[in-house]
Amino acid sequence: MVRQSRLKVFFDGGCQPNPGAMEVAVVVRGQSYFFDDLGHGTHNDAEWLALIKALEVAQGLGTEAFDLIGDAAMVIAQANGTGSCPAALCHHREQFLALTASNAPTRIRWIGRAQNLAGIALEKRRAGRRQSSSAL
Repeated sequence: MVRQSRLKVFFDGGCQPNPGAMEVAVVVRGQSYFFDDLGHGTHNDAEWLALIKALEVAQGLGTEAFDLIGDAAMVIAQANGTGSCPAALCHHREQFLALTASNAPTRIRWIGRAQNLAGIALEKRRAGRRQSSSAL
């Protein structure tokens, strides 16, 4: 019997400053997807948007079995239904749950920041922008 492995979809979001302009990274099979112009919000809003974008990317790839993996413990707990959702963030959870009706992830799990490929991609991108702006 051949065991099919689930697709691993890494996500991370952030804003600078906090609150500030939000940006998101999603990494699947070594391919990085970046999303900007997501508006103004907190780091928690950005992490929720990252989870939502990761879900949309996985669904867009037509994948049936996938894990969403990130380093935002609070958002992951809220998405899994094991953590309470503050009123200011509940609309993100509602949007996420609505999107999962057609194709839900197998798991949503936490990993440390150093292992989060999307977090690493987002930081490299930020560092590149800082380096470009300092060269001017």
